[in-house]
This record gives sequence, structure tokens and C-alpha cells, in this order.
Amino acid sequence: MTYAEKNIIETYSNLIDNLSSIGKMELLEKLTKSLKKEKKAKEVDFFNSFGAFSDEKSAEDIVLEIKESRKFRDKDLNF
Repeated sequence: MTYAEKNIIETYSNLIDNLSSIGKMELLEKLTKSLKKEKKAKEVDFFNSFGAFSDEKSAEDIVLEIKESRKFRDKDLNF
């Protein structure tokens, strides 16, 4: 944990001390939900990264297009 994070936590802790018990419980509930959301978002992003390339063309058309776009040059190499 960085110094900045420690400072932020200390500042929020001082603010939280002044909340009622109900306010503290609501805050705890929201923090818990945000942690669950963050975990789910990371999992979704991870699994969405597979098969990310999408196109209307078939695989054969894409391969043909790549092969046709290749350009070779004939150059004599003198050794």
C-alpha cells in the first residue's frame, strides 16, 4: 500500500467515525458491492478477450485477402 493510499484511508476513517451505525452499515454494503462489481468486471473483460476479432468475412476470404495483398520484389543480391 502506498503512502497516498494510507493517507486517503486515514482521512476517510476520520470522516466515518462521525457517521451513525446505520450510515456505517450502508457504507459497508456499498463498498462490498463495489468490490464484487470490480471482480466481475475483470472476469468479464478477461473472457471477452478471447475470440475478440470479428468480421463478416469468412476465414478463407480473410486468408485469401492477406495472400493477395503480399508484394514481393525481385532484387539481385550481389555477393
